[in-house]
Amino acid sequence: MQIIESVNNAVNGIVWGWPGMILLLGVGLYLTLFTKGLQFRKFGFAMKNTIGKIFKKQEAGKGAITPFQAVCTALAATVGTGNIAGVAGAIALGGPGAVFWMWISALLGMCTKFSEVTLAVKFRERNDKGEWVGGPMYYITNGLGKSWKWLACIFAALAVLASFGIGNATQVGSIKDSINSMLYNFGVFDSTKGLPVVNWIIGIALAVILLLVMVGGLKRLASVTEKLVPFMAVIYIVFGLGVLIMHIGKIPAALVSIFEGAFSPKAVTGGIVGSMVVAMQRGISRGIFSNEAGMGSAPMAHASAETDHPVRQGLYGIFEVFMDTIVICTMTALVVLCAGQGLEYGTNVGAEMTISGFTATYGGWVSIITAIAICSFAFSTILGWSLYGSRCCEYLFGPKSVTPYVVIFGLVAIVGAVADLGLLWSIADTLNGLMAVPNLIALALLSPVVFKLVKEFFSKESQPDLRK
Repeated sequence: MQIIESVNNAVNGIVWGWPGMILLLGVGLYLTLFTKGLQFRKFGFAMKNTIGKIFKKQEAGKGAITPFQAVCTALAATVGTGNIAGVAGAIALGGPGAVFWMWISALLGMCTKFSEVTLAVKFRERNDKGEWVGGPMYYITNGLGKSWKWLACIFAALAVLASFGIGNATQVGSIKDSINSMLYNFGVFDSTKGLPVVNWIIGIALAVILLLVMVGGLKRLASVTEKLVPFMAVIYIVFGLGVLIMHIGKIPAALVSIFEGAFSPKAVTGGIVGSMVVAMQRGISRGIFSNEAGMGSAPMAHASAETDHPVRQGLYGIFEVFMDTIVICTMTALVVLCAGQGLEYGTNVGAEMTISGFTATYGGWVSIITAIAICSFAFSTILGWSLYGSRCCEYLFGPKSVTPYVVIFGLVAIVGAVADLGLLWSIADTLNGLMAVPNLIALALLSPVVFKLVKEFFSKESQPDLRK
């Protein structure tokens, strides 16, 4: 076990350390430069054609889902407990300046995810059920050629393994902990760990719900996520705004600490977190982990969208990163900095630090709301990753492998509720980071396709009405 832990720590230090971050940011910067800052110069157009069409009736043909359902499915997997726990941890270990570097990773990540989604739609294909399927494994095979299939298989295998860990067991563990913590606060349990029988019930209930959704296929999953994601986002944002309004006088100082701490953490943390390098590393890695830009996961959901052009769906990638990191993660950061209780720099804190900001503002009853938020975030992540894992399993082993995968995925949910996950968290984190390597290689090699599609889409000759 110690050998496994040592190897995992070494690999994790590479994929989530400077080598991995340089690769991720480097590709993002390259794509940004050669699309002439698409995510900035076309930001208004992207918002108008994504969030601006949320309430417009949309329909999807056979084997497809609407663009909004696609982005909700992708956001379901992207917006998770990391938006609550991960941001607080980044601030505690890297200082408030970590938030600034989180923003930087998101600004570049917008173009990375835009490119991923665009390629996923461009090189997608129909499966045996007539459904659109796509993602890195398909744009590697169909875009780079059959000789690159080995790279596609590596990505797909890593994604399947990651779906059981970061996309399932660890999320179920967060749901279990959240429910137990809430019941403890109301005096139902004597410990935040709850009772074994209750954990079994939580695990089995989640497994049954998951199986019911997954058996319904893509359409049912998309139908659930398009309702769950807006609900959880609105609930969290409304209560977060309430905290900030009640602590509005502290916001200017919090913003100053973010910008000052980005380059001089010692001045903000009193020397406990004194390295700009640490602030940068914590912020960038947490931003990348949160919005998944470059991971190659979200394109698998977007590939199923009904759209008339790859770039049009790619715009949802810009919106997705903006909503996840710039909106939700920033709100979490300000809640922690303005209202969080007992923040100690240099310590590894989690969701409890964010939750303390809500309970200190509203009182203990809000633990019910935070528990609902955490459970919704975690469950939505599980739903999104169930699609990713099944798509990759189908690519590797054919359509007949999807049913066994669904069954195993449900059983893993039970394990996540009753087992001590421990090392699994770290291994899942490593697998998630490793997925980015084959995907980023493909993005760099296929970047000319992206540039060509962008030029085609925005040219007056081919699409004269788009600039109106």
